[in-house]
Amino acid sequence: MRFSYHPQCLSSSSHHSLSFFSSSSSFLSRSRRRSSTSLHYYSQSPSAKASLVTNSDWFQVGRPIGTYGFMNVTSYSAFPSGGPATEYSSYGDLEGLKTQDVGEGSVKIRLYEGRVSQGSLRGTPVIFKVYPGKRAAGVEADMMAANELNAHSFLQSSSKGVSQHILLLVGGFETITGEQWLAFRDNGKYSAADYAKRASERVSRDRALGESSSWNRFEQEQAIKRRQYFVINLLQGVMRGLAYMHDHDILHQSLGPFSVVLNTISEREARYLIPRLRDLAFSVDVRYSELEEDRRSLADGLWRRASAAGAFTRMEKRVFGIADDIYEAGLLFAYLAFVPFCEAGVIDSLSLQRLLENTFQLDLEATREYCLADDRLVNAVKFLDLGNGAGWELLQAMLNADFRKRPTAEAVLNHRFMTGAVL
Repeated sequence: MRFSYHPQCLSSSSHHSLSFFSSSSSFLSRSRRRSSTSLHYYSQSPSAKASLVTNSDWFQVGRPIGTYGFMNVTSYSAFPSGGPATEYSSYGDLEGLKTQDVGEGSVKIRLYEGRVSQGSLRGTPVIFKVYPGKRAAGVEADMMAANELNAHSFLQSSSKGVSQHILLLVGGFETITGEQWLAFRDNGKYSAADYAKRASERVSRDRALGESSSWNRFEQEQAIKRRQYFVINLLQGVMRGLAYMHDHDILHQSLGPFSVVLNTISEREARYLIPRLRDLAFSVDVRYSELEEDRRSLADGLWRRASAAGAFTRMEKRVFGIADDIYEAGLLFAYLAFVPFCEAGVIDSLSLQRLLENTFQLDLEATREYCLADDRLVNAVKFLDLGNGAGWELLQAMLNADFRKRPTAEAVLNHRFMTGAVL
């Protein structure tokens, strides 16, 4: 069984995990009900464990700020070429695309504001991510919490230093009811999805105002340039974080617009933008020793897709897993190339994925011709047209149906479109 986060009121941009914030206004004072301070650690270095705050008395819990929902994917089945689009779609192997059987998962994750109240990190603002215990949500919740904890601990114990493009785990604790509380440094409550939504609403507002929206055409052009620069900076941060993870043999497997935290969504502050990857509950360790012994159900779907694509050896599985993350990054790239440049409601993550995967079977040249004929999509086309079509070129590479032909995260970062040389 494969699990992935699914926004309850927003369209999913991919078949992998997507997280979101839902608002809440109530408050919670310091809790004294937490008597257990242990965490479920598996195969992590002692130094990493020692660096995390695991005493519940050292934290103060603030107001609840959101919840997570998720969907689980239980099987994959092929449909004939040119068949009808399905609500949730996935990419397939060389023989054709796949559809998914999905259902709502039972794990509901709560989010709280908070801070560290004691020790050297005193005063540090945090976001608590609360996984329900086994009694409330079964073994899956514990597996997800342990997986996220282990992934962050492993990455943060690297001798190469910690990447600024991955959310920092401060610590956490377990309650007497079995809940797992993970505390992450609060580096912003906005996601890439929040930015895209705000940008598309601004496009709608400007279109509604018409000529009165700006008397200066140069100012309008500068606004588009700022948006292009912001999006490229955002994508650079995402790919740096992903490259760091892959360099440490960890797959994200949850990449989407809701799994990227932003410290600002102001396009005028693009030079200060630091995107950070979060939501590592479905991350996968692809070190060769772990590939041979990994029997965790959270990675079952990945290895089924790998087998369907012809990846059977440990080396092939590792290559497939990395390419799988790159494909997901490609869908995120497409989302950020379209949604912020179009009016609100013109296109969303799900309809864009359907367009790419089902309608045009990952043929980006055909996709461009279709979008070019729609005036509502013209600014997105112009963005990808920069550098004589450099954006389309990169997107086609990342969404290549053959996983063996997709670029690495480092290669994506070095592409002329991603370096900003096209601006």
